[in-house]
Formats: sequence, structure tokens, C-alpha cells
Amino acid sequence: MSRFKTTRNREVPGLNLAALPDLIFTVLFFFMIVTHMREVTPKVHYEVPQGSEIEKGRKAGLVYLFIGKPVDAQGQILSDETRIQLNDRYVTVGKIAEEIDKERAKMSEDERQHMTVSIRADRDTEMGIINDVKQALRRAGALNINYSATSNNPQKHN
Repeated sequence: MSRFKTTRNREVPGLNLAALPDLIFTVLFFFMIVTHMREVTPKVHYEVPQGSEIEKGRKAGLVYLFIGKPVDAQGQILSDETRIQLNDRYVTVGKIAEEIDKERAKMSEDERQHMTVSIRADRDTEMGIINDVKQALRRAGALNINYSATSNNPQKHN
């Protein structure tokens, strides 16, 4: 007969953490893929009008121009005056041509040829302001203009 030795000081075995880095990187890649990074933070409040014939545009050489009421970081409207935001800074109608030239200088040659200005104006913006912006863009040589809107057709998605 054999004798069995019983141990009274049993310890819990250590946790195997070999798969933890794989799991962390998988979750990291998942969030990197599904997260949409906003290129420009709007500093003005705007509600885009609805349209019936909406198409997606190109991303290369895109310059965002927002027209609306200024807001703070929390989205609270600061005043009732209409402001114009070109990418991340406020501009006046007189400075639009100068700012478009600065944006054009930052782009590659291919992006310059296909540069498009995307106007996202509040639905209550006066047409006179939008017309002044269009004239300033024409003087700057930015002739490709995209007007952003939301779709009122449930079959099409913006």
C-alpha cells in the first residue's frame, strides 16, 4: 500500500493572462474602425433644410463653411447674429476669399483641382447672406459649391 501525502496549504493557481493583450487590441481595433472622427467642429448652430434629390460628395479637397448662430462648447446659442465659420475659425464675408486661398495652399495639386466648398447653412439663414458668401467664393475662384441638406425621402440616406 502506498501512502498519500495531503497538503493543507493549497494555493489558488495564478490567472493565465496570455490572451489579454489579444483581447485588448481586438477591442481597440474595433473602436478605431467604427469611430467617426469629425474633421471640423461646428461653432455655429445650424439646422440643414430637407431636400428630395440628395447625393454624396467627394471627400478630397473639401472645405466646410457653416452659416448660423454662434454656440459655445455645450451647444448653447450665444447670440442671434448670423456668423460664418470656415473650417475651424470665424470669418467675415470680406475675408472668405483670403481664407479660401489659405486653404487652397494647404492642399495637394489633385485636391486643389477638385476643391469643393460645402455650405451648411441654418434653414432660417437669410438668402442675402448666402448670396454674399456665393459671390465671395466666386471671387476666390472656388466654383464647386456643395449645399448640405437632409433627406426627406425615407428610401435615400444622406
